[in-house]
This record gives sequence, structure tokens and C-alpha cells, in this order.
Amino acid sequence: MFENAKRYNVPNSAIYKRVLKMQQVMQAKKKELARRDDIEDGDSMISSATSDTGSSKRKSKKNIRKQRMKILYNAVLEAREPGTGRRLCDLFMVKPSKKDYPDYYKIILEPMDLKMIEHNIRNDKYAAEEAMIEDMKLMFRNARHYNEEGSQVYNDAHMLEKILKEKRKELGPLAEDDDVASPKLKLSRKSGISPKKSKYMTPMQQKLNEVYEAVKNYTDKRGRRLSAIFLRLPSRSELPDYYVTIKKPVDMEKIRSHMMANKYQDIDSMVEDFVMMFNNACTYNEPESLIYKDALVLHKVLLETRREIEGDEDSHVPNVTLLIQELIHNLFVSVMSHQDDEGRCYSDSLAEIPAVDPNFPNKPPLTFDIIRKNVENNRYRRLDLFQENMFEVLERARRMNRTDSEIYEDAVELQQFFIKIRDELCKNGEILLSPALSYTTKHLHNDVEKEKKEKLPKEIEEDKLKREEEKREAEKSEDSSGSAGLSNLHRTYSQDCSFKNSMYHVGDYVYVEPAEASLQPHIVCIERLWEDSAGEKWLYGCWFYRPNETFHLATRKFLEKEVFKSDYYSKVPVSKILGKCVVMFVKEYFKLCPENFRDEDVYVCESRYSAKTKSFKKIKLWTMPVSSVRFVPRDVPLPVVRVASVFANTDKVDEEKHSETLEDSKVGESILHLEKDKEDVPVEMSNGEPGCHYFEQLCYNDMWLKVGDCVFIKSHGLVRPRVGRIEKMWVRDGAAYFFGPIFIHPEETEHEPTKMFYKKEVFLSNLEETCPMTCILGKCVVLSFKDFLSCRPTEISENDVFLCESRYNESDKQMKKFKGLKRFSLSAKVVDDEIYYFRKPIVPQKEPSPLLEKKIQQLEAKFAELEGGDEDMEDMGEEEGDMTETPSMPQLQAPLASDLDIMPYTPPQSTPKSVKGSTKKEGSKRKINMSGYILFSSEMRAVIKAQHPDYSFGELSRLVGTEWRNLEANKKAEYEGMISGYPPVLPPLQGPVDGIVSMGSMQPLHPGVPPPHQLPPGMPGIPGIPPPGVIGQNVSPMVGTPAPGASPFGQQIGILGPPGQQAPPPYPGQSPASQPVLQQPSTPMFVSPPPKTQRLLHSEAYLKYIEGLSAESNSISKWDQTLAARRRDVHLSKEQESRLPSHWLKSKGAHTTMADALWRLRDLMLRDTLNIRQAYNLENV
Repeated sequence: MFENAKRYNVPNSAIYKRVLKMQQVMQAKKKELARRDDIEDGDSMISSATSDTGSSKRKSKKNIRKQRMKILYNAVLEAREPGTGRRLCDLFMVKPSKKDYPDYYKIILEPMDLKMIEHNIRNDKYAAEEAMIEDMKLMFRNARHYNEEGSQVYNDAHMLEKILKEKRKELGPLAEDDDVASPKLKLSRKSGISPKKSKYMTPMQQKLNEVYEAVKNYTDKRGRRLSAIFLRLPSRSELPDYYVTIKKPVDMEKIRSHMMANKYQDIDSMVEDFVMMFNNACTYNEPESLIYKDALVLHKVLLETRREIEGDEDSHVPNVTLLIQELIHNLFVSVMSHQDDEGRCYSDSLAEIPAVDPNFPNKPPLTFDIIRKNVENNRYRRLDLFQENMFEVLERARRMNRTDSEIYEDAVELQQFFIKIRDELCKNGEILLSPALSYTTKHLHNDVEKEKKEKLPKEIEEDKLKREEEKREAEKSEDSSGSAGLSNLHRTYSQDCSFKNSMYHVGDYVYVEPAEASLQPHIVCIERLWEDSAGEKWLYGCWFYRPNETFHLATRKFLEKEVFKSDYYSKVPVSKILGKCVVMFVKEYFKLCPENFRDEDVYVCESRYSAKTKSFKKIKLWTMPVSSVRFVPRDVPLPVVRVASVFANTDKVDEEKHSETLEDSKVGESILHLEKDKEDVPVEMSNGEPGCHYFEQLCYNDMWLKVGDCVFIKSHGLVRPRVGRIEKMWVRDGAAYFFGPIFIHPEETEHEPTKMFYKKEVFLSNLEETCPMTCILGKCVVLSFKDFLSCRPTEISENDVFLCESRYNESDKQMKKFKGLKRFSLSAKVVDDEIYYFRKPIVPQKEPSPLLEKKIQQLEAKFAELEGGDEDMEDMGEEEGDMTETPSMPQLQAPLASDLDIMPYTPPQSTPKSVKGSTKKEGSKRKINMSGYILFSSEMRAVIKAQHPDYSFGELSRLVGTEWRNLEANKKAEYEGMISGYPPVLPPLQGPVDGIVSMGSMQPLHPGVPPPHQLPPGMPGIPGIPPPGVIGQNVSPMVGTPAPGASPFGQQIGILGPPGQQAPPPYPGQSPASQPVLQQPSTPMFVSPPPKTQRLLHSEAYLKYIEGLSAESNSISKWDQTLAARRRDVHLSKEQESRLPSHWLKSKGAHTTMADALWRLRDLMLRDTLNIRQAYNLENV
């Protein structure tokens, strides 16, 4: 490379200087590496003594493996053709030149030659022998793929592969050892799969292999393997126009090579290649051909196999409705269970909120209990509606209570906690995108601050008035006491006092005798102690109420042993003290315990209770007098346990009675979903029509619609309703209308049956319609491909969600993908849809076209009709033959062998008769079509022969076929019209025969049946006479005088006709319906004409036939050898006898074996042939 650059460029150029510099760098690096190798060689000499023992075993096995590969390689290299001595490997030594064979490297993706294999063996590139064998097989497959069947290269590849297989079998298996396959060795091919690993397939490789084998091994009810024609693509020499029509050719050999090379990461990628292959077959071949039907059947087998292996993945689409209801349920439970540090639920205090705000009496009642029932009945489908209901209750609590009350503070805390949990569950819109997320904590703080600014001045004024009123009441009570006021002058205050051998201090909690004997003792905290002038001791303090002494709702829960500090203070004689107790603040109660007190005398206080307002408020700071009681830490902290109110049981009975009356309403609630309040949103249209009122959002028939929504539309004559998108909607004269494009389903498009579609896929059509809203059946949604994988609207059922990624053009019947669907920007008054995003995108599967099953059924019915018609003819022939049948003459069951294993061949396409139920015009058109080609060929062949006199007969026929394919339809129609009255091509014959059928009436080849020049040994192959089975059932085997009014041989169906009749049709099955009744023969006869009468196409079989003709011989088959063959000279093995067409005969009759019966049949047919020749003096046969 460097020397080339130096020779081409001027010495002063920049490239020349760069080359010199790079050469210097290269030489320096080379010296450095050489020095390093010398050092390593010295080290290796030291360590060789220890390593030789361990590596000798590996080296010996490595040498054995390499020696085996050399032996196999030499066996291929030295193979020669018997007789000529020609080396078979000459064409395999190096790959073809890209200049001479440019298309080779387009068809062959992985070229391989013997030079490359030898290089890999010499350089130890093969980790095992199996790798070299795979490269050999690849080389032979490439040769067979590119070259025509029967060519020298094709045959050489087949023979070399056979030699390689035999040589490997002769060497025997190689002993397996784990040390043989070194992980450092790599294969030269891209596959990278070592033979060790190939024995143990991964789960994905097993699935791929299962799919491949299912398609490859599928057989129909007759045992015919449908995949035979798809194993290998036709060569460019055979069908050059195939590679013009098909842009991406693929066959099963290529799919298998990709599978072996691990190029398929999943099943879907393999299925795509299979679908492309089947689609190519349906694109190139005629819709009524056999290969077209086979492609459809195998396509169906492919999809069914994939479904069995992978299952229905679309069933894993998340249920968005349940997910939304679960999210709302979790949010509700989290908010209602929110507790403070002491385990008190904030929602307990809000249970006392009235259901209706007195300032808004017209609003429906709403409480947490009502919301809970709605959540349990799954009535919420939108988060924003649930949030509105929750916030309405919390905001009502704030409006109706003071800013310093417990209810107000709890409402603010719950609303703040709601927003926090909501954002966590929705991940700030990453999981659920909802208008509810627009209200944040910042908005809440602003609303609370605004509310406090409005309420605080009023509350300050209320507090001032309250203090003044309390002061006046206190003064009034002191004035009214009179004497008590005098006695106060003689009070002696103290910090403690004794009573009944007990000492009481300020700050102690005591039981006080109740006013009624049935009540529990009161709990009082001593704040003052004194003794009056009479010597009586008194105490003054704050009273604590138990839960049953407060006014509260039955739903409120309390801590065990909880009491509340009241706003009631009073004096009590010390003589009414019943004993001591302790009231602890909630923050200390669970951690500490008082000494020398029983558990039942220890209480906990968390809130204060106002008897006037009948409300609770949490105590933030404990301001009670310091007690003389000593506290010690608990061994185990007490659990926070809340218990129901004592009123809960009585209220529960009332609820059960009330629930019976509400049972029906509950059922209704569980069915009906709650709808968000919406309003009609008018919009101004600059280009609107007069008298029309346009809307962005409109309610029609209790259904809210907005611009951008998709709806089901009534469609007559279709299986499924069409889908329309609303882009405009308006009301005129009291009637509502909308305008928008129409989406169509796959069955409404024209496409190949092998095309696959996503489930629920629709296509945006060019059709835009104005429809009245009376034709709307319901709402649905159409999503782009990206949105379909990742999200769903929450209010639409999954059955009503569709996917659209393509536009269908009605004019050219093409589907073209687009970037995305149109999006609409609407005003703020329009309620947007809530969108739920999946945590993991779904993987939608494609399903077969709705036309696939229908087309398969049509073709099966068509072929079944053909088979049924042939069976009827056979039955008729059998009935007529029974009259003169003799035991010594066995009958034929079928005229052609389909199981002969002599060079089987499958044509690229075959077109059978028209389907049952098709009109005569259609059927006749199909049948005349090929006859038109014969007429066209007779004219065009002379023209092309004059232009290309050196071309062979086969090359001329290929050009004729190309010209016919490119011929305009009207020109073809002219030839088809001309052929209807065209006289027979053959010259007149002596005798009462008007003509013999032309080439078009020859029996066409079936898949797997040898062409005329490949008939099995022992069968006649005389040109000009149809193959066995074409002779009509009424042909007499003997020469004789014709009966009056009839030919000597009766009527030959499709071959010979009586005098005066119209010339026989040029195609089987085209004879007029008014045929004379068949005359019964006087001798045993053969069965009816061959089944599956088909037209002969200008295809591979036809080309092979005419290419086999030569100037030296007027026939292809070696008929002289066939005639000379005798039963006694031929000895068949059991395997050969098993492949004989024994199904041609119903039984062996009087013969010893079926082979003898077939020999007898052959002799009879030869005799009949000679009789025909002599009767009509056919000298040119």
C-alpha cells in the first residue's frame, strides 16, 4: 500500500511525506516487537520443562484433529470423475470473480472456497472437525443454490459432498475431550458457534428450530410436503424475470443459514423472513396456482406454531381500568390512614364534619364515608374527579372551623399529604397524566394563607369578646358568693395536705367522688390547695373527661386509657377524694411509667376538649403543673393501639337497619360510574357556514364528545363498524353533525393474503365525511404505534382501542406509514383525557390477514372440486368397464406417478382449473389464455429467429415467453379471440379424424412428477403421443373396421373426435357440454383421463423440455432402449419395487406381482400406440 502511494504521488506531496513517516513508525514498531519476542523466547525455554508434560497431551490431540481435517480435505481435493479422470474440485478452489459474476455475491451471502478452508486448517482456525465440515457443506450449498440443477457444477457439488461423507464415515468418530476445543480458537465464519455448543441449543435456538421444522415437515392429507418448492430459490438462468419482480428474494436454505449463524434474536425476526418468502411466492405466482395455495397454508402453519410456542402475548396488556381503580384505592387508604407521631389518625377529627355546607345547601351531600363507598364500588374512573371530591370535604372542614382548631389543622395536613402521595403514585405524570396533577402544594399553601388572612381578624375579635364574657361571668360569680368572698380572706394556701393517711400535692391527679353513684369517678388535676377558716380543706383544678363523657361521632377512635383535658375548672372538698391516679402526656406515656401505680390508674392525654363547641384539639405543649410522681422507663414501649368509641356498637345496629333500605342503591352505585362535570364549549370558526354553531366539547345523547375523539360509525354491509375521528362538530337547526376522516379495517383493503397486521390495526383512509351524530354507536380511540405500545386513555375499554401507523391510498391500493396522528390543541374549558403509561412497553403481535383463511378455503374447495370431478369420471369409467371387464386386464387407478423418485421436480407455479361456481366466461378466458400464447408463439418465434439466428430453441422460447408477459392486455385478448376458431396446427390425417390435440393439450406436470424426457425405465416415451393416461377410455386396443357412424376407436375424450364434429378444444376440460354419449368398448379399457387437468404454462418444465430437443434426434427420451427393455432382463430391488407407481392399478389381477402387472400394462400401451400409428399411417411419429 505504501509503495503504491509512493509510486503514484509526487515526492513533494503531502501524501508522499505521510507515507514515509508511517513507514518509519512501522519499522520501529517491528523492531520493538522482535525484541519482545526474543525475551519471551528466553522465558519460554525456562518454563518449557514444566509445561511440556501438561501440553503434550493437548498437542497430540490437536495434531490428530488437524490430521483428520487434512485427510478429509485431500479426499475432496483428489476426487476425480469416473471415466474421464477430471478433477471435481477445480471449480471449487477459488470463489467466482466479481467482475465475471457480479450477481453471485448478491445471491450468495456467505461465499466459501477450498483455498479458504485450507488456510483455516493450516492456521488452526477450526476449533473442531465439525466446523470444517460445516464450511464444506456451505460451499456445496452455495454451488447448488447459484447453479442450475443438472449442470456440471451442481452435479460436482453433489458428488463431492457424498465423497466427503463417505470418507468421514470411513475415518470413524473422533474421541471427545474437553481440552480439544480451546476457547481462544475462533471459527473463520461469522457464526461463531463451536460444534460443542451446537449440540446443546439454547432455549431460543430450540424455539427457532421448532418453528423451522414445523414449516419444513408439514404435509397435506396426501402426504405431499408443501415446503419442497420453497427450499431453494430458482436460478437466474431459469427465471430471470423473478429477480426483476421480487426485490428481496429469500428461501428456506437462507433462513436456515441465518438460524445456524445466530442472526435471529427472537422468533419474530425469523417469522418476518418466512412471511417475506411466502409473500414473494404470492406476488410472483398466479392466485389460483398450487404454489400460491401452498404458500398460504404454510403461512398459516407458521403462525399457529408461533402461537403455540410463545402464546398470546397481547393478553398481557395491562388492564388500565383496574390499575386506575387500584391507584385511587391506594391513595384513599393512605390518606385515611395517615397518622401523627402518636398514632392518631388525622381523619378521625374530620368524621364530625357535616355532609352539607350550610352556605351551599343545594350541593349534594358528600363525606368521607360516601367517598369510601364509591371507591369500594369502583365508581371512579378519573383521578381528577376523586381529587375534587376529597378536596371538597377537606375545604368544607377548613371553611367551617377556626384556623387554630384541630379540624382545620388536620384538614390542611391531609390535603398536603394527599398531594404528596398522589404525586408518588403517578410519578409526577410518568405513570398517570391527569389534570389533577396541576394542583400542587404551592397552590394549597396560597389558598390556606389567603383563607387565614380572611378568617384571623374575625377570630381575634371573637376571642376578645369571649375573654370579656368570661371575665364578667367570673366577677358575677364572685359577687354572688358573698360569704364565700369573706371566707377567702381567711384561706390558707399550701402545696400539699393530708387526708386519710394520704398526702396530696399540687400537680397530683385524683379521683373525685361523682355526683351520681352510677358514674365513674371524675379525674381532676390539683392546681391549688387551701384550708378555710372553718378548717375544711379544698382543692381547685382542671377536670379531665373520658371519651364517653364527650360528644363525638361513633366513627371516632381513641387511644386505650385516653382522657381529654377539658375547659372546666372547679373547686372540690378534699373529703371527696377517692384516691390517686396519673394522667401522662401522649409523648411520654408509651415510653415511661409512674412508680407505685397500677396500670388501670394511669391515663394518657393527647387532646383538649371544648364543651361549648363540642370539638377536640390536639395539645402541642403540655402545660400542666409538675407532679411529685416519679417516672421510670418502661422495659418494653407500649404499642399504639386505638379502639372504637363506646357508641360504635349502638350505631352499628342502626347502620345495619339502614343498609337494608340502601341495598338497591348500592347495586346501582356499583354499576354506574361517576362522571366529571363538563360543559358545552362553543368555538368561533372563521370559515364556518352560516347558521352553524361550532363546539369544541358537546354533549349528545348523554355522551360527551370533544374535537379529536374517535367514534364508531354505523356501516352497512361491513362486519365491523367503521371508525371516524371528529375534527369539527356543529349544531344546525337542532341537529348535530361532525366532520372528519374515516379509518378502515384490514378486510376493507386490497392486499396479499400473506400480509400480516397488528391486532386491532386500522388504516387512515383518504375518505373524509360529514356525518350526523345519530350514526354514532359509541366512543373509541385510535393511537399511533408509539402510543399504542406505551399508554392508554383511562375511560376507554381495551376492546375499543385501535392502532394506526399507516395510511391506505385507495387509488394505488398502497399502504404507507406516517410519522403520527394529528393532535389537537383545545381550550382550557375542555376536559382532557387522563392517560395511563405502562411501566414496560407492550409487544403487540401481528396476526394473519382476514383474507388468509378465506382464500385457503376457496382454493381447497377448488382443488377438492377438481379431485371430485376426476373421481366421478373414474367411477363412470369403472361402471362402463364392468360390462366387459376380464380378470386378466387390470385397470389403471391414476395415469401419472407422483411417487417416482427419479429426479423429482416441482414447477414454480401451476394453475389448475377454475373454482367451482365461477362463470363460464371466466373459466373459458383462463383456458383460452394459454392457447392464445401458443398462437402468439408461432408468430413471434419466426420473428425472433430471424433477429437471432444463432440462438438455441430454448433461448428463443425464453424470449417468446418474455414478450408474451410484456404484451398489452388488449393484444392478448386479440390472440385469445383468434384462437377460438383457429384450425388445428397439425396437417390433415388420413381417416375420419379432424385433428389431434396440440401441445396445449398435453398432460401438465405435477409437483414431483418427472417431465416427459425423464420417464421411468420401462415406460414408453414416444414424442407426439401423450404420456400414459392421456389416451381416452374408449380407445380400442385392436385395429378393426369402424362401426357404422363411428370411428374405429370410438371417441377419445380430448384427443379424437368423430367426422363432422367441431375440432376438439385445445385444452383438457374445454370441450363443449353437449358431447355425444360415449360408446361402450368391446374390450377392457383404461380408466378416465388423468385427474387435476391443468394447463401447461410457459414455465421451467416447458423450457427444460424444449431445451432438451436437438437436431440429431426428434425425441428426448431414449425410446429405443425403452422398447428393447424386457421383464426378464430387469431385476428390481425391494426399494425400487416400493417406488413403482402401483397406484396406477387397482390390483395385480392374474399376475404374480404388481411389477408383472405394470410390465403387462406397458406392453398393452405400446401395442395400442403401434396400432394408432398403423391405422392413421403416421410416418413421422
